[in-house]
Amino acid sequence: MTHALAAAPAARTGQDSVGLLRLYRAELRWIFRRPRTLAVLGLLALIPVIIGVALTLVDASETSGGQDGALLASAVNNGFILPVAALTMTLALLLPLASAMAGADAIAGEAAHGTLRGWLVAPVGRGRLLAIKAFGVATVSTIAVLAMTFTGFVTGLIISGTDSMFTLTGSTLSVWDALGRILLVAAWVILQLWAVGAVALAISSFTEHPMLVVASVLAGTIVFTILGVLDAVSWLHPFLLNENWSQAPASVLMDPIDTAMLGEGALRAACYIAIGLSIAYARLTTRDG
Repeated sequence: MTHALAAAPAARTGQDSVGLLRLYRAELRWIFRRPRTLAVLGLLALIPVIIGVALTLVDASETSGGQDGALLASAVNNGFILPVAALTMTLALLLPLASAMAGADAIAGEAAHGTLRGWLVAPVGRGRLLAIKAFGVATVSTIAVLAMTFTGFVTGLIISGTDSMFTLTGSTLSVWDALGRILLVAAWVILQLWAVGAVALAISSFTEHPMLVVASVLAGTIVFTILGVLDAVSWLHPFLLNENWSQAPASVLMDPIDTAMLGEGALRAACYIAIGLSIAYARLTTRDG
C-alpha cells in the first residue's frame, strides 16, 4: 500500500500552469479560425486601397469639408499622407469595432459557447488566463493596424511614386523618413486599440452576450465623442480616451512633430489599459463559469 501511494501522481491544483507560449498559440488558433475575424481584418486592409483609388478619380477641391476632408484633400498625390489619413478616419469607429469584437469573443463569446468553464477549471491561474486573452485581443488589434499601414503605404507608393512624400508644412521626406513617421502613427493607434480592447475585456468578463460588449464599447465611443465637443464639460475632456484621436495622428504630418499630443494620448491609453485589465482580473478571480 505504501508503494502504491508513493507511485500515485500528485493531485493537480489550480496553481499548476501550462506554458504561456503554448496557451498563446492555442488562443491564436482559436481566434483566427473565426471567419468574422478574418473578414474584418481583410476589409480593414482594403480600406486604404479603396481610398487611394477613389482619390485618383476626384479633384482635391471635390472632397468634403471638415478635418477628414482636409486630410483626404492633402492625400491626393501624396503617398505619405494616405496611410495616416486612412488610420485616422477608421480610428473613429471601425478600428475600435475590431478591438471590441475581439474582446467580446475572448471571454463573453467563450462563456456563451460553454468553453470558458474549461479554462476556469483547468490548471491555469486566472491571471495567466487574462494575460492570454489580453495578448490575443492585442494581436488582433496590432494585425489590423499593421495591415492597414502596409496596404496604405504600398498604395501610396504605387499611385503617387517615391517622390510624393511631403509634409503639410512643405518639407520633402525620403521614403524611409516617411515610413518611420507612419510607423509612429501606427504604434500610437495600436496603443489606443489596446485600451479599447482592455475595456472590452472588462465588460466581457461580466456577461455571456458578446453583442452586448460590442454595443457597449461603441456606445461609449459615441458618448465620449459627443462629450468631447461640449464646452460645458471641458473639465472632463482630458479623461476621455478618444479626446485627441482626430488630431494626434495628423501631428506627424507637420514639422516639427507635436510629441506632446502623442505622449498625452499614449499616457491616457495606458491608464485605460491598467484600469480595464484590473477590473477584468477582479471579476475573473470570483467567476466560476
